[in-house]
Amino acid sequence: MQTRKRIYTSLERVGSTAIVTMRRAERRNALSLELMRELTAALLELGDDRAVSAIVIAGEGPAFSAGHDLTELRGGDRAAYTEIFDACVALMDAIRDVPQPVIAEVAGIATAAGCQLVAASDLAIASTKATFATPGVRIGLFCSTPMVALTRAIERKRAMEMLLTGEPIDAQTALAWGLVNRVVAPDALRDATLALAGRISESSRVVIGIGKRAFYAQIEREQSEAYAYTKEIMTSNALADEAQEGIAAFLERRPPRWNA
Repeated sequence: MQTRKRIYTSLERVGSTAIVTMRRAERRNALSLELMRELTAALLELGDDRAVSAIVIAGEGPAFSAGHDLTELRGGDRAAYTEIFDACVALMDAIRDVPQPVIAEVAGIATAAGCQLVAASDLAIASTKATFATPGVRIGLFCSTPMVALTRAIERKRAMEMLLTGEPIDAQTALAWGLVNRVVAPDALRDATLALAGRISESSRVVIGIGKRAFYAQIEREQSEAYAYTKEIMTSNALADEAQEGIAAFLERRPPRWNA
């Protein structure tokens, strides 16, 4: 895949962790069409990189992301808005589809599509200064696409409260509601994110990819159908070299030697 020129994002690697940073700090990292396309391209490129075991999405400056760039949503036509929301859906699909876990590192506000980006990520670490909201209802544009990720991350009535009131929640509330995994002091945010990514990297990248795909494939299925699906996945996984190596290493009390 040809590498896309980065204007609104940067890419840093720390060991096997790739950190993609949104760089529109002056606009609170608003998700313009081009920024969304850059993020999607970066995710898909990293998804094919066998040296990357986890991907972090971060925001430059005090905000994570304030959501869609409203200047692009003023005075447009149907074709323009369709293009923007198609790009948004493609970004969220890319987060789900890449084999590596995607971790949102949330330093500050995450509103509307920025909140959607957090909810769509596999994991999220937040600073105590972070806040989360879906305030579209207050400007006449209900957060319908953010609703998809939000209602799959937190309980229905809590999601509905956020969507109907537009009121922000703080980081501790987001933790209690299941929107984020951990809340840490601002100066500990990057270390906590890298520690989580590092723990993931100790396992086989191939097996992590199998598990991530299976998680999203089974989560919306009825229980008996989910079991029927996952038992086939486990059977195939058990036959794989990675599983046989991991089981042998455990029984022999030695570290596993992963192929990837």
